[in-house]
Amino acid sequence: MTEEAMRIKPEQMQDVFYKLFVKYKFAEGKAELLAKVFTESTLVGVNSHGINRLPLFIEYVEKGLVKIEAEAEKVATFGSLERWDGNFGAGIINATKCTNRAIELAKSHGMGLVALRNTNHWMRGGTYGKQAADADCISILFTNTQPNMPPWGGKDSRIGNNPLVISIPREQGHVILDMSISQFAFGKINEYRLRGEKLPFPGGWDANNELSNDPEKILTKERGLPIGYWKGSALSMILDMLATLLSAGDSTCKIGTREFETGISQVFLCIYPAVFGDRDIQEKLLEEIIAYTHDVELMNTGDKTYYPGERSAMTRLRNLKEGISVNTTVWKKVMAL
Repeated sequence: MTEEAMRIKPEQMQDVFYKLFVKYKFAEGKAELLAKVFTESTLVGVNSHGINRLPLFIEYVEKGLVKIEAEAEKVATFGSLERWDGNFGAGIINATKCTNRAIELAKSHGMGLVALRNTNHWMRGGTYGKQAADADCISILFTNTQPNMPPWGGKDSRIGNNPLVISIPREQGHVILDMSISQFAFGKINEYRLRGEKLPFPGGWDANNELSNDPEKILTKERGLPIGYWKGSALSMILDMLATLLSAGDSTCKIGTREFETGISQVFLCIYPAVFGDRDIQEKLLEEIIAYTHDVELMNTGDKTYYPGERSAMTRLRNLKEGISVNTTVWKKVMAL
């Protein structure tokens, strides 16, 4: 059965979120940042890592898995590379801080990398890709997760859907790739479940080891389908290896031994393209690629082709005008926290 949706003004949503985080004893600055990021993620249409995930975030706070006063600290420096420890603070706050540091390193050295361990879910990874692009930096960011996909050929989940973000600054609108290594992020699968809809393509395995597009059947055992099948399986493992080795943190294997997903490892790599001194050429090359892919005869699957981040930007403009579409049950649950 499809659940009803309602429209909420962004300002109202952010105010509700801010008061909620203050209620849970976050300092005002942190409460403002958390409220802004959760709202912005919902504003661009990623409800799965915005409002829909907020009740779970509060549950983690209540259980002491997210440390309210903790935040990331630098533990080692190797020139333009640094290791940081998140001290199990809020993932949004830690990721924002580490992205800022990677930007600083990039502007000093041309490239900068911060590897972070012992942190929590960063929510929408594209947030930090945009943060880097707004600072005129290219970014490559990724995180490991709890095991929620079987390695190709296996039955049980042993690898994570390890989200990957790549962003490129652009005057006419940043290019921001934000993708999990599963065909559908589990938050997105849950959105389909809330709407009472099937996935447009298979997204995971059911209890009978059959590929399924039924959200309920996939969510029962959390066995997602890797993008590109065996290629996605391999990419997931590589990202987990890099995040673990560079941060000296925990791998998906270790994270999977815990009852809850916490203590994850992340990497924030920024590049400052201004060092090349050819910004006009860079913009021209980006426009050439985008124009070439836009100018293509369409099949019957859509009205146009898009570059990464284009549809999110369109959704943001629409929601600013019309209000943010949220699930009524989820909104009531947030209001009751």
